[in-house]
Amino acid sequence: MKDAPDAEQDSAADAEAPRGQRAPLPPASDAVRAEWGRRVEAEYRSAAITQHLTLWLIQMGASPDLIDDGLRIVKDELAHARLSHRVHARAGGGALPALRRETLGLRSSGDEPLEMAVARAGVEVFCLGETVAVPLFKVLREGCTVPVARRALDRILRDEVRHRDFGWTLLRYLLEQPCAPAVRQLVERELHSMFTRLRRSYMPPGGAKRAAISDDDRAWGLMPTARYGEILERAVERDYVPRFGEHGLDATAAWRAATAPDRSATPP
Repeated sequence: MKDAPDAEQDSAADAEAPRGQRAPLPPASDAVRAEWGRRVEAEYRSAAITQHLTLWLIQMGASPDLIDDGLRIVKDELAHARLSHRVHARAGGGALPALRRETLGLRSSGDEPLEMAVARAGVEVFCLGETVAVPLFKVLREGCTVPVARRALDRILRDEVRHRDFGWTLLRYLLEQPCAPAVRQLVERELHSMFTRLRRSYMPPGGAKRAAISDDDRAWGLMPTARYGEILERAVERDYVPRFGEHGLDATAAWRAATAPDRSATPP
């Protein structure tokens, strides 16, 4: 089924019960405003990154289906940003800081084929990031009862499944091209570094101890920091290991390398 036009989506997202019949919203904390503001920025950044990746797909003459999927994802991410901004505003959030423009795109080394830049971005952004986003938004949605936030999470979760599938389709496509040996070497060489960066985002120092939030924050679509790490660890076994394994790539070894203590920092 095709998405409704943007205007129709916005009207549907704005549709609420008459003011006199609305249940009072739980109070929104600074944490709620900060988190939904962060999500606006993250979704907008994802749109820019995906647009850049899709340009690379066009430049390398990739499958038209992949290009169409990439363009659709750009539209999804912009819709997510609008919905997230609506939640941020309803929670009493003010103006958001300007995005750092240097983060709104991808970088490639001038001395490597474009296919390698596509593989690197596709694996890290989609195979890793969008794959763990599916269970993450599922958990966020389960505890969310504020209507405007629930609508946003409903839409985001629905789309994240397709975004995840785009990443794995792209990897499969690259591994069927003449560049396949180089792509395989790149993933084997860099997957543990990608996992390290993902862990840094989902499992910050001390995050495992932050295992509780208020019921009001949960109703607005937040969850404890500790849950992010739990979801990531579960995704390793449930998603990353079997999905990379289908292509003969060892995600278990890469994860172990990413979680190994930094022995270089240990005093003699």
